[in-house]
Amino acid sequence: LRLDFVQRHHRLPTVEHFKRMNEDSLMHTPEFVIKPRSHTVWEKQCVRLHCTVSGWPDPRVVWYKNNVAIDPLASPGKYKLESRYSVHSLEINRCDFDDTAQYRVSAMNSKGELSAFASVVVKRFKGEIDDVLLSPALTVDGPVSEYGITFKTHIVDKFGVSFGREGETMSLGCTVIIYPALHRYQPEVQWYRDDVLLSASKWHHMHWSGDRATLTLTHLNKEDEGLYTLRVTTKSGYETYSAYVFVRDADAEIEGAPGAPLDVRCLDANKDYIIVTWKQPAVDGGNSILGYFVDRCEVGTNHWIQCNDTPVKFARFPVTGLVEGRSYTFRVRAVNKSGMSHPSRVSEPVAAMDPADRARTSAPWTGQIIVTEEEPAEGVVPGRPLELQVTEATKNYVVLSWKPPAGKGLEGVMYYVEKCVSDTDSWQRVNTEIPVKSPRFALFDLAEGKSYSFRVRCCNSAGVGEPSDPTEATTVGDKLDIPSAPSKVVPTNNTDTSVVVSWEASRDAKELVGYYIEASMVDSNVWEPCNNKPVKGTRFFCHGLITGEKYVFRVRAVNAAGLSQFSPDSEPVEVKAAIASPAPPYGISVLECVRDSMVLGWKQPNFIGGADITGYFVDYREVIDGVPGKWHEANIRAVSERAYRVSDLKENKKYQFQVRAANMAGVGIPSLPSDTFLCEEWTIAVPGPPYDLQIREVRSDSLVLLWRPPVYQGRDPVNGFYIDIKEAEAPEEAWRGVNTKATEKTYFKVNLKEAETYVFRVRAQNKAGVGKTSDVTEPVPALTKPGTKEIVVDVDDDGIISLNFECSELTQDSKFVWSKNYEEMTDTSRLTIETKGNKSKAAFNTPEEEDIGIYSCLVTHTDGASSSYTLSEEELKRLLVISHDHKFPIIPLKSELAVELLEKGRVRFWLQAEKISANGKVEYVFNDNVLSQGEKYKMNFDKNTGVIEMIMECLTPADEGTFTFQMTDGKATNQSSLVLIGDVFKELQKESEFQKKEWQRKQGPHFIEYLGYEVTPECCVVLKCKVGNMKKDTSALWYKDGREIKADNNLGFTEGVLKLEIAQISKKDSGVYEVVLKDDRGKDTSTLNLTDQGFKDLMNEVFSFIANSSTPLKITSTDQGIRLYTFVSYYNDLLQVTWHYKDSAIAFSDRIKSGVVGEQLWLQISEPTEKDMGKYAIEFSDGKGGLRRTVELSGQDFPFSFSHIYRARVAGGLPDVVTIQEGKALNLTCNISGDPVPEVTWLKNDREITSDDHCILKFESGKFASFTITGVNTSDSGKYSILVKNKYGTESADFTVSVFIPDEAGSKKK
Repeated sequence: LRLDFVQRHHRLPTVEHFKRMNEDSLMHTPEFVIKPRSHTVWEKQCVRLHCTVSGWPDPRVVWYKNNVAIDPLASPGKYKLESRYSVHSLEINRCDFDDTAQYRVSAMNSKGELSAFASVVVKRFKGEIDDVLLSPALTVDGPVSEYGITFKTHIVDKFGVSFGREGETMSLGCTVIIYPALHRYQPEVQWYRDDVLLSASKWHHMHWSGDRATLTLTHLNKEDEGLYTLRVTTKSGYETYSAYVFVRDADAEIEGAPGAPLDVRCLDANKDYIIVTWKQPAVDGGNSILGYFVDRCEVGTNHWIQCNDTPVKFARFPVTGLVEGRSYTFRVRAVNKSGMSHPSRVSEPVAAMDPADRARTSAPWTGQIIVTEEEPAEGVVPGRPLELQVTEATKNYVVLSWKPPAGKGLEGVMYYVEKCVSDTDSWQRVNTEIPVKSPRFALFDLAEGKSYSFRVRCCNSAGVGEPSDPTEATTVGDKLDIPSAPSKVVPTNNTDTSVVVSWEASRDAKELVGYYIEASMVDSNVWEPCNNKPVKGTRFFCHGLITGEKYVFRVRAVNAAGLSQFSPDSEPVEVKAAIASPAPPYGISVLECVRDSMVLGWKQPNFIGGADITGYFVDYREVIDGVPGKWHEANIRAVSERAYRVSDLKENKKYQFQVRAANMAGVGIPSLPSDTFLCEEWTIAVPGPPYDLQIREVRSDSLVLLWRPPVYQGRDPVNGFYIDIKEAEAPEEAWRGVNTKATEKTYFKVNLKEAETYVFRVRAQNKAGVGKTSDVTEPVPALTKPGTKEIVVDVDDDGIISLNFECSELTQDSKFVWSKNYEEMTDTSRLTIETKGNKSKAAFNTPEEEDIGIYSCLVTHTDGASSSYTLSEEELKRLLVISHDHKFPIIPLKSELAVELLEKGRVRFWLQAEKISANGKVEYVFNDNVLSQGEKYKMNFDKNTGVIEMIMECLTPADEGTFTFQMTDGKATNQSSLVLIGDVFKELQKESEFQKKEWQRKQGPHFIEYLGYEVTPECCVVLKCKVGNMKKDTSALWYKDGREIKADNNLGFTEGVLKLEIAQISKKDSGVYEVVLKDDRGKDTSTLNLTDQGFKDLMNEVFSFIANSSTPLKITSTDQGIRLYTFVSYYNDLLQVTWHYKDSAIAFSDRIKSGVVGEQLWLQISEPTEKDMGKYAIEFSDGKGGLRRTVELSGQDFPFSFSHIYRARVAGGLPDVVTIQEGKALNLTCNISGDPVPEVTWLKNDREITSDDHCILKFESGKFASFTITGVNTSDSGKYSILVKNKYGTESADFTVSVFIPDEAGSKKK
């Protein structure tokens, strides 16, 4: 209904009306543009007669049957009359034989009446109705027959109110569902803007895909603003849908420049000039528009030429200087003091030629019109022009028009125009050079304010004719006045983003173009245009407003002369949806059926009209043989539930039902008739279907499903429910259960997958089994809407526990509805509910275990804003603890009461509160007695930091006891105590007295750091102390064992440090050292005991430095053997050093000795053997852990130390001389040693010999070398040597062999 209202409001005159008005601006009689057509149909089919009627004023249309006016109310449901967009229709429902008749449609207005006729013939079947005839399957590939088929058209997925900006592209589209869907059937799809049919052009692209109609606006301009209507026509009628499109100005190139003009048109085109008109823009950029520039462009070129040198204020301008026969397009630009606007959209092309010549054009379109004319008759001077008049007069120009003279010889006639200032007789020819060819002429350069008369002469080749009668005196100036301001601007609510603005039209406005409406948010002083294209009515829907904000509106009128002053501002109006009657309910189903009654259930309307539904009305009708009867009211009073028992029905009869919803605005239209239900008693054992399924708390991962238990319980009571789910687009077999175990509750939280769309249903069960499924819910996407809030639990300062819910999309009529376990709470003894603005709070009065449950809040008149909170037993206990803490609050402490000593031995008791207000108070208590500020006690409370302190100058034995700080801050309290008794108190008192003495000591020269020592890297000992508060006359004396140490180079004083250096400390330096500081302010002494243990500790530190300075242990060879050694930076005779071999202390002997040479500490091993190999270490003792340096002694790592061990050797076995008889065998063997195994070489007389059959040389097992001669002879005598060699050395052994002959031996003996 609201859409129809919008359409009626924005409906502008039709194209036919424009044609009539442009001709003579007179009313005319009705005319049938399309007449109704006769039909032949079968019984029980529907037929629609429709026609299109034009006329002004709008005709009143009446339908007649056999000359009797048809009254739809007299036969409810039989006839349906509609009138939209000058299209009128009569629909006859379920035709019967009596509907055969002649039908007449009569259109009547004040100018007359006109009728059109059509016949309807209803044919009757001899037998049963052939249902096959009605099946769409008969029209598979052939042409669609209009008989037997009633098309139902639904427009869905619609475009809404749209906003664009100049230069952008916008697409409007709707999905069109036509049932039955027939192959190759093409409906008529038309698009209208402001009731004017649009055709395809470069600005409008239209597309039909078979199920979707799309209109693309390729380049938005303000001319495209308006009410767009999609009309889909079939043989059974048509359906329409409309929505408004708003087009804003493009951003100005220059800040403050005005918006572009719009609707540039050419009103009067002839040979000599073309009058261009336009509409002024709504946006002037903040400065008044100074005028407009008109540009022209010849078709076929891209060259734009400015037509006027100075801006014109009048929105109409005659363009001259055109070439006859050429075609032009025009555009207009606005200018103010800030700059120039964007150019307007270009006009349609128009040719510079007379209308009569245009009708005789014969050339194809080339951008230039070629005119053919007849040869003029010669010798005839034309007569006087007729009916000369001033058709338009402004301060910039005057337009004259006349009619050609009667008679022959007019084909070559041209005209001279003359002017004369009033009250003179001096006529002056205006166009002296070139006569004009058309009977119209525009005069420029006239003096504003002067009066002129005009006349015209005809001329041709025969001469110049007599002048016409002169016009009346015409004063140069704007004859058209700017309209007066509109008045009485009244805004009323429409939707949550739009307002209907109405106003009283401007009085005595001439040639009114329309109105501009502006809106301003209250107190902002910023005005924004609501429309950028003038509207002609006095009512407009302003869209794109912010919900909940208050606006004021103003209106101004516009005509060619300019824009009026603004109307007075309207009263403020808050943007919110207006209240309307609800939409129809839907989804009617039977919940229970007995012999004479049926319980019905239905779903709440999708649109409730902006107000709560107060109840429902149910109607029923009996259906006999498929023919429904009259409707009867089932209930007189509205029922609040979405279920109702309809009584007094007849058993085994069929019925249909319809339901209407009501609110404070009234009763809505009824729902569509339900399916036909048979009234018979249910006897099934299982339950009936649950009903009234509702979706709450939709989130990306879950939602809550509510339902009501079935009315029909079956043989046994219902004991549980099952919830089914499937994806919305999935097939029926995709249904699956959510819960495997039946739930006894009538609500259930379902987990979902984000961004998926689901539908749900519920089944009830009893002992007999699972019953019927409920109706399926509407598809629900699993998405959390932006701005979604959750219930927040809070405990206030008084310990009151409350549940809080905030809704950002609240409307004026919205209400917060709180429920426990999803049942609305009516008992206020447990909860107190308070709502302020967009927030609602449910506070527990006395929280107890009976309050455990699920609490939910639903906000009405929103898009399902809801949330829940589960109060479990554990959560209740937690909240009660917090509540107790808030009821009996404790001031939190950052630190408990503590004590510390300050300068002069003062005692400070302090604590820090974490949070305390400026009103906080503190009491200081000692042994239950309140202390007060005085000489002994100094109290301080810093409320910014929360630090509380009490300072005492000193402690006396009487101060032993318990100190307490007691704090109060409103009703919050806390205290902290500190017990100082016994040894704790005595230690504190002692330390306080010491600190006091220390302070007194530091008033004169004193030691900041008492006398101590340090050992330098050079192992020097430096005694030092740091002093302060020194003066020039302060003396610093050093003493050792009571004897003053005289000043020498070893004493020093730099940067407040006194030093005494001991270069090479020894036992004689042991003693008690003392430093005395003294001047007139006092004396201070520091003593250092370097005797016994003190001296031992000092020396251990020196030893530690010596040990750390030692170098790694090294090995070197000496003449006697090997030496292990290390160097230290300084050696002291008191240094204790221990040598170790294989972790045992070495027992020194003549072969192994240790000693010191300068800074070298060494261990000497004479004649080392393999037994001496291993790990050696030197250990320095420093009274602590000491320090060890180690080294591994091995032949491989240190060959120079063990070459005598691993050197090749001949161990023995060889004699010095061998005397042997010739022929005997000689066999000598010796032992060989060395690592690695030596090489063995045998020599005879210093020359190497090798093994052969006579002399056999062998070296076995790397140890045994043998020398064998099997049979010696005299040549074998000589000096023999064995030479063994490896990398550690070479050794040789010699022996002599003497071979004798026995005879020689005997003679020798003799």
